[in-house]
Amino acid sequence: MTGAGIRQSLMSSVAFVRARLISFVAVVSLAVFVSPVLLQAQVKKPTTLSDLVAYTGADREKILIAGAKAEGKVVWYTSLAGSSYKELAQGFEKKYPGIKVDVYRAASNELMARITAEAKARQYLVDTIETTLPLLKSLREDGLLAVYTSPHFTKYPTHAKENAGNGLYYWGVNRESFIGVGYNPNLIPPSAVPKNFNGLLHPQLKGKMGLTTSETGVRMMGAILKFKGEEFAKKLKAQDISLHSISGRAMADLAISGEVPISPSVFRDHAMESKGKGAPIDWVPMEGVPTNAGATAIIYQAPHPHAAMLMADFILGPDGQKILENLEFGSPSKDFGFKRWYPEAGLNTDQYDKEATKWQKALRELGRK
Repeated sequence: MTGAGIRQSLMSSVAFVRARLISFVAVVSLAVFVSPVLLQAQVKKPTTLSDLVAYTGADREKILIAGAKAEGKVVWYTSLAGSSYKELAQGFEKKYPGIKVDVYRAASNELMARITAEAKARQYLVDTIETTLPLLKSLREDGLLAVYTSPHFTKYPTHAKENAGNGLYYWGVNRESFIGVGYNPNLIPPSAVPKNFNGLLHPQLKGKMGLTTSETGVRMMGAILKFKGEEFAKKLKAQDISLHSISGRAMADLAISGEVPISPSVFRDHAMESKGKGAPIDWVPMEGVPTNAGATAIIYQAPHPHAAMLMADFILGPDGQKILENLEFGSPSKDFGFKRWYPEAGLNTDQYDKEATKWQKALRELGRK
């Protein structure tokens, strides 16, 4: 389902939630969350949730742990797949015994539907969410995110944290997945491996390339249009590219099997993970690498606020980052030697939906015979 479809189906629910919450959120944000006094006067110890959200004292973790143990658990929603979310939950519980992680894993559109339905019913169940930027932007626009701070934000570049003002943020990017060219080295000779978008026009690649029609392929099409333009896309069409209604992971598997020897819609982490297990696949970036970013935010009216912030600190901090790095996820604080491109950067939800629709149309045209 496209972002536009998700928002249309949930419009009535969101309107109800916003009508009830927006005035309260505005007052709290003005009076508490964005108060510079809280950020400057660190002598005062936090005594209320409002103080705690912005507290950066040396005893922050101690206060959060004590409060989280009293709360007993954190409810965490995420769109992370595979073993990643399980390893993060296990790592948190190991570091903080006595604080249980109740995790719900689903696709981004399903998370949006669930959170909105819970808010409409005034059932505030979730504390912390880790998911992609388009969904987080929707939740922010609908007044369903709190603002907070974390000591780890100082290590993150500006583009990787959504500024709410006065040292507070809506979310911080904790993982990146990079879309590039995955290929089977047994079938694609080194001389034909593209080093940039122009390399996709190599004569030896004609009839051997495939693209997924999922969001992975759509975002790569967006990069092609952004960095090379429509005329280049017309030239690329002559390469007889096949389109596949599958995921980026499945596309990597087709490259490994040789069914589709090369694809510009393969995630780096999928390729590197399979390569590490001996599979015949390699990966190269183009001059603009579409980047799927996952970020951590705290939900408005989180029922376990200490645990919510402790979970956010864990994911954004060295322990959580090490787990994700071991699973081949990228980190915004590291230089991988190529230029990242966040497709949704600088766009609100409606603007991104319009761009994605344009990219999707261009992708279909690319595969039309």
